[in-house]
Amino acid sequence: MHGPELLMLLLGALLVTALANRLNWSAPLLLVAVGLGVSFIPGLPAFDLDPHLILVLVLPPLLYSAALDSSYLNIRANLRPIGFLAVGLVLFTTVTVGWVAHLVIPDMPLAAALVLGAVVAPPDAVAAITIGRRLGLPRRAMTLLTGESLINDATALTAYKVAVAAAVGTAMGWGEGVFVFLAATVGGIALGLVFGFLVQRVRRMCGEGLLDSAFALLVPFGAYLFAESVEASGVLAVVVAGLYVGHNAPSTGYSTRLQDAAVWRSVDALLEAFVFAIIGLQVRKVLSDVDLNWQLVQAALLVLLATIVVRFVWMYPATYLPIWLSKRVREREGMPHVGKVNVIAWAGMRGVVSLAAAAAIDSRVEERNVILFCTFVVVVGTLLIQGTTLPWVIRKIGFENNEERGDALAEAQVQHRAAQASVDRLDELVGEDVPPQIVDRLRIIAEHRGNAAWERLGRQESESPAAAYRRLRRTMLATEREVFVQARDAGEIDDEVLFRVLRELDLEEAALARE
Repeated sequence: MHGPELLMLLLGALLVTALANRLNWSAPLLLVAVGLGVSFIPGLPAFDLDPHLILVLVLPPLLYSAALDSSYLNIRANLRPIGFLAVGLVLFTTVTVGWVAHLVIPDMPLAAALVLGAVVAPPDAVAAITIGRRLGLPRRAMTLLTGESLINDATALTAYKVAVAAAVGTAMGWGEGVFVFLAATVGGIALGLVFGFLVQRVRRMCGEGLLDSAFALLVPFGAYLFAESVEASGVLAVVVAGLYVGHNAPSTGYSTRLQDAAVWRSVDALLEAFVFAIIGLQVRKVLSDVDLNWQLVQAALLVLLATIVVRFVWMYPATYLPIWLSKRVREREGMPHVGKVNVIAWAGMRGVVSLAAAAAIDSRVEERNVILFCTFVVVVGTLLIQGTTLPWVIRKIGFENNEERGDALAEAQVQHRAAQASVDRLDELVGEDVPPQIVDRLRIIAEHRGNAAWERLGRQESESPAAAYRRLRRTMLATEREVFVQARDAGEIDDEVLFRVLRELDLEEAALARE
């Protein structure tokens, strides 16, 4: 894939994403569908998937950004169920799907079938998380899906390395395989903590938002490449570094946090559009590399069915057995709603990591093209079948999500304490040389912020004082902008002055949008 082709792909993917957002459709699913259709247009250049591009340049920043936005406390509180999904389910899927593939695909050795099982084992939760967030999936379910997506790639890629080694004749024993897995896990976590700690120290020393964000862009690539170079898990190193930095973000400056949010949202939008578009565009290449026949298509569909079913087979005992067997777990977590278990089981869409892993299989594996074809069927099949029906499943179950009101109540209570604490601190700081009007204005701002949270909680039908303030202040800000633009156009002020003022007005309006 050359520069013009890559640019065309990125531009097209962003345009499709914009259309999906405008129509309130699922962008990942529309990107895959459009890619499938576009791939058959005659004369279009082939958009070959470079596995190294995905695993080195795309996967690390996506994982790091997701880790930054994840709650370390929520993941730690749900580490047991996340471990069952991200480690137990991945290994169970590898073995089960590999065994099914060995049975249904003629002449496929078990070692090669286990490579296929490892390739399709890790779900890509981007589409599921997007849909779940939009439809109000309970927070714990979102935490489980997010935590699974952050860790399962590390498990699957480690199992993949062991399976490929067996398939090419350099097999390692079970003991050696377990040791490789544990060493990669421990090494990845340790290196992630080291990178996260160093990043925080450097950011505090730097103290400038623009440089901090530029430096942060290098972190996922550095953590991944260094960890992989010492045979540790690069995925875990990136995830742990992201969780550490995200958890400690309040200790950085406000400019760093604002800059980070803007930078990583842009990176996410670009890379997610790219990966889902490239999935659909692979169909022509995959079909051209395999000796397609009805028997192979049937076998691939059975592998797809096994991939979907095995998640349900695992979910119910993994969810309910620990609760039934442990009184402490039962008291801490309660009995999960079966509907939530069904949603998590159905949210098993596969993504570009599976395709990249299949494309990176050693050429000495004779069944490489068959594995790539089956992987493509699983990825596209799960995205189009499960992805399109997941919103219906969530609506059909009808979760009563009371977390939003609980969050609003907790926020209002803490905001009231914060406003009072800020006023008390103001009283300690002001002296006789501070004009009374400044003190009064600061008190009004603090009281406004404290009252705004309670007014949001009340959901008044008539316009609240805080809402009226926001509406009128936005109008005033828009008027100020118009005056400054007119002054710039008339030559009264320079563009540099205009840009500085616009930034101040934009920051104030952004704060109003949050209140």
